[in-house]
Amino acid sequence: MKVRKPALDYSEVPLYWSPNKAFAQRWNAGSFVPAYIEPFLVRVLHEAKPLIDPRRSHLLEDVGIFIRQEMEHCKQHVKFNRRFWSFGYDELKPLEKDFSDDYERWMTSKSLRFRLAYCEGFEAMSAISVTAAFEEFDEFFEGADPDVVDLWKWHLAEEYEHRCVMHDVFHELYSKNPISCYFWRIYGLIYAIKHLGSFTDRAAKVLLDKDRAAMTQQEREESIAQEKRAKKALVRPALKHLTEILSPFYKPARRKPPKGVEAYLGEGYPPARMTPAGEPAVA
Repeated sequence: MKVRKPALDYSEVPLYWSPNKAFAQRWNAGSFVPAYIEPFLVRVLHEAKPLIDPRRSHLLEDVGIFIRQEMEHCKQHVKFNRRFWSFGYDELKPLEKDFSDDYERWMTSKSLRFRLAYCEGFEAMSAISVTAAFEEFDEFFEGADPDVVDLWKWHLAEEYEHRCVMHDVFHELYSKNPISCYFWRIYGLIYAIKHLGSFTDRAAKVLLDKDRAAMTQQEREESIAQEKRAKKALVRPALKHLTEILSPFYKPARRKPPKGVEAYLGEGYPPARMTPAGEPAVA
């Protein structure tokens, strides 16, 4: 694991940065998730960190890197979202506020065990998006804005890289009763799927409904067909991953990397676009 600082420029990114406009809008909506969930993950880990056995030095080191990675994810998506707001779509702002308010409220109204289970659920379900981005999205990324493609590939590749951290922290604190630990983990997963899925679906619907209101019937039908193709590409890897995640024997360390992830973050990492933290970024 390492912290990388992308040298990406969103100032000229078009609203429809992918040839599949419905795909672009669904992922425009999805970009609001990391802007709020990543700071929530960090706050939860800061609360949990003092409870970790000091002898678990490797885990504590990983937690530190995880926090720095997630804050960089947040910063980049906030920058991208500022560009998105230049296109209007103020109808999305009440949903965005409700989403943000959920996390703020949970910091005092929900137990640390629930919050860690939810965060682990989010980290586990990210496996679906990672696989989709590297193995299913070629048709949507072909001809797309390279800065937005790298935003998502970089972010999701690092989600694979730190896949074990939240799982290990949750089990470090709550695995004394394995049965209870398992059911809390699954509860957190289901809660995260419903909570995040509801927000992204509603947000995407706001964007697409507004777009389609100005379309001809033929354009609306094409937009709906585009959205179906985009959803299908995300669903394809879901069954395999969810089957593994729901198992009592689930270990994220055993997850095989999707094709291209290791090359993307390794020797093939695009140095002209992104660099490890501490090294000069090339714009």
